[in-house]
Amino acid sequence: MTPPQRRRRSPEHQPPPQPPQPNDGKGGDASNPERLFILTGVADGGERAAIDLVTLIVAGADPPPTAPPEQSALLRLCQAPLSVAEISAYLRLPFSVVTVLLTELLAAELVTARAPISREALPDRSLLEAVMHGLQKL
Repeated sequence: MTPPQRRRRSPEHQPPPQPPQPNDGKGGDASNPERLFILTGVADGGERAAIDLVTLIVAGADPPPTAPPEQSALLRLCQAPLSVAEISAYLRLPFSVVTVLLTELLAAELVTARAPISREALPDRSLLEAVMHGLQKL
């Protein structure tokens, strides 16, 4: 019994790739600047919270029923501590938009922000080992 013969397709039979279609501004594309402006609300000239990419965010409560969908998603996502960079990636929103949303949530006291633990704040390992050895000798 002989195995079935396979035929190769020639490259000229494939259709050419289609160029990307321009966005008309009416779709729900998150990369659209008008869409991002609507997500963040009207600019009132207020100051943004001092948040950077590694700031940890923790939600204190469930989202209120009147919260916009983006804020509700952010509050559900932050039941465990997450960095602002992770939140931005999970929600697929730019860092600046997430910062505005977090500033509103911080003002309403629905989330808390805390700085990450820095290496300088941790005690030196050699010091801890010396203390441990000293305690073992007692």
